[in-house]
Amino acid sequence: MSIFLAQKSHPYKHWEYLDSLTGDRLRLVPERGGLIAQWRCNGKEMLYFDLDRFLSTNKSVRGGIPVLFPICGDLPKGILCIPQGNFLMNQHGFARDLPWEINLLEDERGVSLTLVQSSKSKESFPFDFSLQMEVSISEKNLFIKTILCNTGEADMPFSFGLHPYFNVSDLENVQIQGLPESCMNHLDVSKTSTSSQLAKLSKGIDIISSPQGPVSLIDLKTLDTVKMVSEYPMDLAVIWTDPPRKMVCMEPWTGPRGSVITGERRLVLSPGASQKFHSRFVSN
Repeated sequence: MSIFLAQKSHPYKHWEYLDSLTGDRLRLVPERGGLIAQWRCNGKEMLYFDLDRFLSTNKSVRGGIPVLFPICGDLPKGILCIPQGNFLMNQHGFARDLPWEINLLEDERGVSLTLVQSSKSKESFPFDFSLQMEVSISEKNLFIKTILCNTGEADMPFSFGLHPYFNVSDLENVQIQGLPESCMNHLDVSKTSTSSQLAKLSKGIDIISSPQGPVSLIDLKTLDTVKMVSEYPMDLAVIWTDPPRKMVCMEPWTGPRGSVITGERRLVLSPGASQKFHSRFVSN
């Protein structure tokens, strides 16, 4: 396998990781939140990406795979209330907004993206940390291994998630398999039937559930399939649509909205400790 990592300027500034034998590639934008902007696999563009919105740097990205840290979702009144004080925290945290560092992995089978604390992160999260994502592609698989380290002197509460946007040809012709019978509707915070929510994909849904295995997104027009495989504690599945965008977000999270406050599936790292998260996305 012949691999190249190079900086490109078209159609936007990014780093390209290319498997020259298969043509599979990644586009990464470390300065925009460590964003995976493109995953091209077997000649198909797997990820939805709104380029016009991306070029408006005062707006959040719609597309690719944004990183959610140190919270998933939002908090009441946008305030993180912890023993160290009250801190303003934007939806999904700050990781998707701050610049990351990019490097080729030692085995050249992927790239690493690294974020550490800064004066900016400490405005909303008073902890020292190192967050590293190892991203690689192989045989129709996108692997994302994340390692979070608490490099400070206080217990660090957090949630972690990824927010992949997947292309579909038509929201009316999409099937999602592998979800449990019931789910939580984020829109009104109610427990509801998963099938009743999926029937409204084309109208816009936002649900979270606890699947017992992989979750698959099937485009019934093209028969293209992408399967999400995640391991505990990153084993919750969020499904979100935003019509008329032709995309479905299929997202692995560690905890529901507000978990850092409520304690439901809240994760806490003690000083010097680390936590690994594994996610894999498989194209047919």
